[in-house]
Amino acid sequence: MTHMQRPLDPGIRTVLVTGATGFLGRGILAAFRERGTKVIAACRDPQRLPPDFSGESRVGDLTDPDYRLALVEGVDAICHAGTWGAFWGHAGAERRLFLEPALDLVGKAVEAGVKRFLLASTVAVSAPPSGGKPVPDDARPSKSGFWPHLDMLIDIDERMRALASDRIRMVQMRLGHFVGRGNSLGLVPAIIPRLKTRMVPWIGGGRARMPLATAEDMGEAFALAATVEGVAAYDNFNIHSGALPTMREVFTHIAREAGIPLPLAPAPYWSGYVFGRLMEALPTRTPFLTRSLVRVSEDWNTPITRAERVLGFVPKGDWRQAVTASVAERRDLGFPWPPLNQPLPLVPAEINSS
Repeated sequence: MTHMQRPLDPGIRTVLVTGATGFLGRGILAAFRERGTKVIAACRDPQRLPPDFSGESRVGDLTDPDYRLALVEGVDAICHAGTWGAFWGHAGAERRLFLEPALDLVGKAVEAGVKRFLLASTVAVSAPPSGGKPVPDDARPSKSGFWPHLDMLIDIDERMRALASDRIRMVQMRLGHFVGRGNSLGLVPAIIPRLKTRMVPWIGGGRARMPLATAEDMGEAFALAATVEGVAAYDNFNIHSGALPTMREVFTHIAREAGIPLPLAPAPYWSGYVFGRLMEALPTRTPFLTRSLVRVSEDWNTPITRAERVLGFVPKGDWRQAVTASVAERRDLGFPWPPLNQPLPLVPAEINSS
């Protein structure tokens, strides 16, 4: 058995992937392409599925209880990558579009006899690190009090912990910062227009390590966590593309590729949180800075050694190539100022409240 090979769980024959048309979901579908496992894609628009996907699709909206009930039928594992999310506020929308559907899907998975449930989460669910110490996979989650999406991820995680058993294994995939072509709500799209204003400082001196994650590596990690033996009844895995470049390295590469200026001066993290809070209070649809952006820019020294050991996960992505591809894609669009939340469907106005 090589480092990359782990015995498969014979009980996992059919895997459902929610959010199958998104950046992460497409990466998961690609990772299963050569595996022989039956994969079902759950999405709203099957026309957006990858052209080479030939499996079954279940079309619907995750906010529909009947659709969620249909999703769990006849599947052995669920990779839940279908989330609505925002980098600030929108607590009502997060509750209706993300938290409540996810909690119900977890419960329905248990009732239907699903054997594994994987949640797409973030390395930022744990408390912000101090002193450069490693943040292990099993670091206890720590709510922010200001970022509804992260705090609700922790609510879902708590439900998963409570329901985990030998009958259904619950796995939190703590993902790094998404980079690569096709990602419109991530690091590169957000930072380029802000760097162009020359108002971005080297927060924390630019020394923080950044766990960047390509779609290829995240997809591979999900495919392994859904199918290999050795996963505990409740489990966590830090997932990124192996290297932990500093903020200075990443921003310098982005600036060079995009032809834009670098930050000029350093600033402490506390000032970033204060400024982010002020920006969130302004009547604007897209704040210049939010406290969530400051939190994800903390020094996330997140080793992936446990994912390597338990899952046989071997990252292959090159963060520089992924960033370059993302910059090229954004250049073709004119480096637009992206929103910090996914589009809101037509729902009652009260869900926009924070």
